[in-house]
Amino acid sequence: MGGTLLLLAASILWAVVHSLTASHRAKDVFLQRFGQGFTLRYYRLGYNLFSVVTILPILALLVLLPDQFLYSIPAPWLYLTLAGQALAVVALAVGVLQTGALDFIGLGQLIRAEEPAVTNLTTHGLYRYVRHPLYTAGLVFLWLTPEMTLNRLSLWIIFSLYFVIGAYFEERKLLRDFGQQYADYKARTPMLIPRLWAGR
Repeated sequence: MGGTLLLLAASILWAVVHSLTASHRAKDVFLQRFGQGFTLRYYRLGYNLFSVVTILPILALLVLLPDQFLYSIPAPWLYLTLAGQALAVVALAVGVLQTGALDFIGLGQLIRAEEPAVTNLTTHGLYRYVRHPLYTAGLVFLWLTPEMTLNRLSLWIIFSLYFVIGAYFEERKLLRDFGQQYADYKARTPMLIPRLWAGR
């Protein structure tokens, strides 16, 4: 149980730090300290690298800490969960491509001499059905895990809460960036659960 609590504490800390570094306030601090050119070119890539590096110890804890087996999904349902996870991975890749893969990673900002004059709000493709398809795909992937342990369940709960809370704070940023355009998009498009029958 002590290992599970350690994993929970580490994952909550990661989620809080990850959210803070993604905020406009953190970016404004970088702007003031390092200037606009440096921040626009390096902030996104640095943020992504920081996120990946800091989550590695949590994944190591998930593997190394003592754990308790909870359940395993048997065949043929196992194959359905694996197929669902594969589709979630495809949806993640498609969602990243639809927002601009290079900019999502941070390489687009690094390659360009400056930030593009106009940033478009992505509302096509998967974003036509949900406002946060990457979070939706992530949730599907997590909860279709065919073998569940206590540590994994605890971490999945924290990540799921982070996706929902993170989506809320991300939308505050998007409303600040896009104003009424995002408000209209938000009014007609679900956050995480698609209404597949609702065409536009």
